[in-house]
Amino acid sequence: MQWSDFTWLYLLIPAVPFLIWYHLRSLSDFPIWQKRVSLALRIVVLGLLAAALAGPVLMRQTDRQMVVFAIDRSESIDQAAREKTDTFLAQAINAAEQADVDVRFLEFDREPKRLRDEWAVGNGQSEDNGQTQDNGQPEDGGQTGTNQSTDQVGDAPDDVSVSGDETANTDGTPGEAVSPGQDADDRQSDDAEHDPARRGTDLEAAVRTAIASMPPSRVRRVVLLSDGNATGGGDVIAAAAEGGVPVWTVPLPSRSDPEVQLTRVDAPTQVRQGQPFFVEVIVSSNRDTEGYIDLYRGDIQIGDEDPKPVKIKKGENTFRFRQTVLGKRQESFAARLRGFDDTLLDNNAAETVVYAQGRPRVLLVDPDLDQTDSLRWALDEQSIDVEVRPPEGIPSDLTEIQGYECLVLSNVPATAMSMRQMDLIRIYVKELGGGLVMLGGDQSFGLGGYYRTQVEEILPVRSNFEKEREKPSLAMMLVIDKSGSMGGQKIELAKDAARAAVELLGPRDAIGVIAFDGSAYTVSELRSTSDKGQIIDAISTIEASGGTNMYPGMVDALDALRGATAKLKHVILMTDGVSSPGDFQGAASDMSANRITLSTVALGQGASEDLLEELSQIGGGRYYFCDSPDAVPQVFAKETVEASKSAINELPFTAQLVRPTAVLEGIDLELSPLLLGYVVTRPKPTAEFILASEAGDPLLAWWRYGLGMSVAFTSDAKNRWAGEWLAWPDFGPFWAQVIRHAMRKDDNRGVFVDVRREGETTFVSLDSVDQNGAFIENATTELTMIDPGLGRQKLAMRQTAPGRFEAEIKTDRRGAYHLDLAQTRQSGSTQRSSRGISVGYSDELRLLPTATSTLQRIATVSGGRFDPTPESIAERIDATAREPMPLWPWLLMIAMSIFVADVALRRIELAR
Repeated sequence: MQWSDFTWLYLLIPAVPFLIWYHLRSLSDFPIWQKRVSLALRIVVLGLLAAALAGPVLMRQTDRQMVVFAIDRSESIDQAAREKTDTFLAQAINAAEQADVDVRFLEFDREPKRLRDEWAVGNGQSEDNGQTQDNGQPEDGGQTGTNQSTDQVGDAPDDVSVSGDETANTDGTPGEAVSPGQDADDRQSDDAEHDPARRGTDLEAAVRTAIASMPPSRVRRVVLLSDGNATGGGDVIAAAAEGGVPVWTVPLPSRSDPEVQLTRVDAPTQVRQGQPFFVEVIVSSNRDTEGYIDLYRGDIQIGDEDPKPVKIKKGENTFRFRQTVLGKRQESFAARLRGFDDTLLDNNAAETVVYAQGRPRVLLVDPDLDQTDSLRWALDEQSIDVEVRPPEGIPSDLTEIQGYECLVLSNVPATAMSMRQMDLIRIYVKELGGGLVMLGGDQSFGLGGYYRTQVEEILPVRSNFEKEREKPSLAMMLVIDKSGSMGGQKIELAKDAARAAVELLGPRDAIGVIAFDGSAYTVSELRSTSDKGQIIDAISTIEASGGTNMYPGMVDALDALRGATAKLKHVILMTDGVSSPGDFQGAASDMSANRITLSTVALGQGASEDLLEELSQIGGGRYYFCDSPDAVPQVFAKETVEASKSAINELPFTAQLVRPTAVLEGIDLELSPLLLGYVVTRPKPTAEFILASEAGDPLLAWWRYGLGMSVAFTSDAKNRWAGEWLAWPDFGPFWAQVIRHAMRKDDNRGVFVDVRREGETTFVSLDSVDQNGAFIENATTELTMIDPGLGRQKLAMRQTAPGRFEAEIKTDRRGAYHLDLAQTRQSGSTQRSSRGISVGYSDELRLLPTATSTLQRIATVSGGRFDPTPESIAERIDATAREPMPLWPWLLMIAMSIFVADVALRRIELAR
């Protein structure tokens, strides 16, 4: 017998003496024997109640059995395996019913599902509508692993082999710019048919949950139906051995449908510039077939224009492609399969990233490519490689921008970038230690619409400034579409843009706001911006509703500006739709006649783009097309600064040294030629203010932003303002030293980084030695990871051996992961290294045979059986369990019966 809480019996120690004391003081005239019997009954009742509270449990032997079927429902289980599962379960359930065996069902994939007490045979993956058992305990998945064997290795055939260093076809013609994901137009991916939750198999969690879901009062058994290929979780063998419950394993067949997969693309993690290496493409198939292997270098497909099909054999096939990397710090190599007899398309692509050591690389972005030669040549003489692109070539993913140590934006407006591109630049500088340099021009800083953008957050200067009193005053009207189609994010961003325009204007300027739907409404009359708060509050009241008629708004803006005394008058008109008819051209002509300029903004494809562009030409302003509402604030900020005619100072000046710095050591600034202009900005409080104009405005400033450095040079590096600087002997050294100061410090001397992925876990190790070859000890080493969703994770790397530092990161999302490793040594010096890893399709989609050995070991270590028959599930085994029988209800009933007798003895005198 066992007790739930034996301490309740200690209540008898004070209770029995109290009852005896109470008995002795009784004044009852009943016979003495009757009172003593009543006392005894009370003591017995009290003892029974205390015993009932203590919870006595009688353990008895039972051979009643319970079986939990753990059923693999991951994506590796195809229709044939599901049919085998249903057939097995139907026969096993029938046998269990005849033998009076309790059965439960636990489906699992990436994690265990709810425990069920019924199974709908024939439903494939049945709905999760079973009952939840109180002791079911689903567990989270964990790490992953793979197991592969090689059946065939061969060189790539001539029609798919690639050699040399250039991204060109084998016949010498340039490669076609095709994304690695573009092909098989006549085939539709079956990705929608596969639930992402099924892309994982956690055998360990399934076994542990199945064992925990069964009460110990039954003879327990787990029947595991799976292909045995775990892609998540811990050690299933250990879980089965520790569980103390036999686990019977039923092997399910691997995929029988025609299947070809691109297992992986292998290449060295790090090479030297120009060093030849091999890119290996490993293809697996469950039958002999033929098709095409497309190889990509970055976004460029390389190989023959008319390739021939490649024959592959059943098993694993390896193809090698000779490559080199020149002129880049990193390069991605991807491969894709097409044209094979195949079932799943999601496992037909893979990618790898190669880092190359060499000269530092800088990406120079300028809308006027012809004007960049002087800066490019000067930096090349200083051993810095420069790639020049127009604004359309600004990188749109981290993998691309990570190939450069520094990004230089020369006269690039904010309107040329998307919000995502700006966010990438912020992450590149802050989290990955990249450098950013912004050069001045009529499309840069405030003139480029950078006010309150993510890029301005990075820069050491602000785009808004105190307007000089002698600058001409500006009167501006904002005409904003508030129709129903502007609801949600559009109208909120339009209001943000209007508020930013108010903040950018000086106290001598004036601004008014008109909103229109079917009619025009004056939100804020034309008034001085000295009372910005009231204007901003009025803007906040705009709500989207109604139709679209912009003509009344244009007329009201014209009437408001006619009587204004400002020297400069400007209208910004924004709409996202097609307006009702009106004399728009006439209104724009009237504005032009009254020396009022008109700029127009088309928001989205539904706007009247041709009409708006025509109106801007008539009004002498500028036309903008925004395919996203996110770009509207930048457009308004750019227009406001341009219209005020106050952000540029084009008076010749010489650079004034404000703060001496070792960065410019050897540069004789006193002999520097005149600069003919610059963009007016304000330095941020913590920025290092290095050079100034003669008016005291910033010319050169920098600061550290996160792990990286950003630099602002408010003049330019080309003919407009720096024409005389181009012939200055120190022009090249000046820019080389500034850019070297800003660029990412990737010093790989004595540092060896290895990145290895196993399942959903990536292992990163860093080995470091000093210049004498001695191991680096006790260095603070940190790893920063940026995941495909641009999320950030920072963790310390632990030292595991002399000079070796290691870390593990979870890489369970498809896409590119970027790693920045920083090691601060005891001397105070810091070395940085950048790496990346590309994660392809889920391991669940890999072509793997049934893991028979794993299933056999699970059965062996747990005392179960491998591949049992369905009928054997209900067999009686020579084992018993201890079933608890609570005794407290019986004790309580006896106590109640005796209590009734006691009451009778205290009320009835039996002697009569």
